[in-house]
Amino acid sequence: IFDGHNGISAAIFAKENLLSNVLSAIPQGISREEWLQALPRALVAGFVKTDIEFQQRGETSGTTVTFVVIDGWTVTVASVGDSRCILDTQGGIVSLLTVDHRLEENAEERERVTASGGEVGRLNVFGGNEVGPLRCWPGGLCLSRSIGDTDVGEFIVPIPHVKQVKLSNAGGRLIIASDGIWDALSSELAAKSCRGLPADLGAKMVVKEALRSRGLKDDTTCLVVDIIPSDQPVLPSTPRKKQNMLSSILFRKKSLNFTNRTTNKLSAIGVVEELFEEGSAVLAERFVSFEFFSALLNANQCPVLLVALLGKDFPTNANSGIFRCAVCQVDQPSAEGLTMSSGPFFSHGSKRWEGPFLCTNCQKKKDAMEGKRPSRPTVVA
Repeated sequence: IFDGHNGISAAIFAKENLLSNVLSAIPQGISREEWLQALPRALVAGFVKTDIEFQQRGETSGTTVTFVVIDGWTVTVASVGDSRCILDTQGGIVSLLTVDHRLEENAEERERVTASGGEVGRLNVFGGNEVGPLRCWPGGLCLSRSIGDTDVGEFIVPIPHVKQVKLSNAGGRLIIASDGIWDALSSELAAKSCRGLPADLGAKMVVKEALRSRGLKDDTTCLVVDIIPSDQPVLPSTPRKKQNMLSSILFRKKSLNFTNRTTNKLSAIGVVEELFEEGSAVLAERFVSFEFFSALLNANQCPVLLVALLGKDFPTNANSGIFRCAVCQVDQPSAEGLTMSSGPFFSHGSKRWEGPFLCTNCQKKKDAMEGKRPSRPTVVA
């Protein structure tokens, strides 16, 4: 789901480029399990690369993104903005796979934006009255994360919240929709409104219910996807279980250490296994361990972007003096402003070709997103 604002160009650009940017960040020739393990970080890389490429066009529109990858029973969701993806499993348990990045509702994001140099407040009208939702200034965007939006501060970041879960073989239903749906319906009501219906009719019913409840005040796009056994044509309608079961059976957390991940087979109705979740807007917190990275390197499987957004990238030829920027993927001589990014994964004795490296422009972008420099000059009235 791409829900654009201030024009359609960012939504169209993301639709046409995001998938390829994500796939380019995944090593070739790896196993299916390794592919799934690499996907969460590749999604972060793909979102940031898409944002940088779009901003280079000089256009000012922006877009929310809720991006879902389904591989067998494994579902991986990456999102920026306020579109949402929910999961309805047999047993009637509804869970949220995204985090809303609305400043009005997300206190953690408000704190991050203000700490990075942004100002959060409502629109002032004549007489000093404040109206509408909380917005970030400059720009007046009510979201804290998006792709595009070159006219707002760089504390509005494209770094997605990513969650990966594994369903039991009983399956489940995904409802992915823009904010016009969620402003009208709760997650539980949206799921309930389409239970027992085929996916295509279910999506229409969710939209119909939202319009009946609130009218057409915003984009009301909805996708319904059933992940079910091949002999089961429709996810059956089931009574909703009490929410206190969430803590005991909805998610079985697993270690985030890749080497400890297993492929446990789950068969209990309604059980969902959480494989990965990370929502930090700080790039330094979004990447694999140095040990995992080294294993990829030794196997000649070092991807361009998998461990890239910190600038952890390697030159195309270690002896040539040519280095590739981790984000924009442009080859440059080592003297052309490439910067080593300090981080916990590399020792001070690392050689230059052991990275991490970003070109000057991407390093400035990274620093700005993390509040290391003001995005705009301060204007004093």
